[in-house]
Amino acid sequence: MRLLLIRHGQTPGNVLGQLDTAFPGPGLTALGTLQAETLATTLAGSGVDALYASKLLRAQLTAEPLSIAHGVDVQVSGGLHEIGAGDLELRADRASIHRYLETVYAWGLGDLDARMPGGDDGHEFFGRFDSDIAAMANSGAEVVAAVSHGAAIRVWVSSRARNVLPSFGAENALDNTGIVTLEGSAASGWTLTDWAGTPLDPAPHS
Repeated sequence: MRLLLIRHGQTPGNVLGQLDTAFPGPGLTALGTLQAETLATTLAGSGVDALYASKLLRAQLTAEPLSIAHGVDVQVSGGLHEIGAGDLELRADRASIHRYLETVYAWGLGDLDARMPGGDDGHEFFGRFDSDIAAMANSGAEVVAAVSHGAAIRVWVSSRARNVLPSFGAENALDNTGIVTLEGSAASGWTLTDWAGTPLDPAPHS
């Protein structure tokens, strides 16, 4: 199966640099709406036959133009939402951003016991995200597009793609509506083939 993990379009929280992770979250800015429309054009002819979005509003709004373009319904997926900021919610100061990123990248490096202040640990995050990806992989679809969130995509891919280092997500940003492409399955594992337009060596990392 080909899996396209897509970050949502720009939100007001993105503009303000906030840790804006709570449900249902903000909608899209005017630029974010344009990004979502452009995304549908970018993926024309990609063969998407199943489309998912997280429970947060911005992901569903980003998926809508894709749904129309490909003639597939948006399925709301309960585990694809952003990594919750807990007690750091809506903060934009440097120390809070650092604490948030320090925690999620610790998960990517294998420290799943690290806990977000007032929030989840890595076991809880990977449990929900893995479960939803496995369900997509077992759906019978050949090309799945899933609209999710920046930190969640970066950490999950770093931990689950066999051809990149665990530090990959910390070292590579993902802009709004950036597309990450993987090939594989939940059973056989995942290979990262393209990160936001940059092809990756498919050879397993050793």
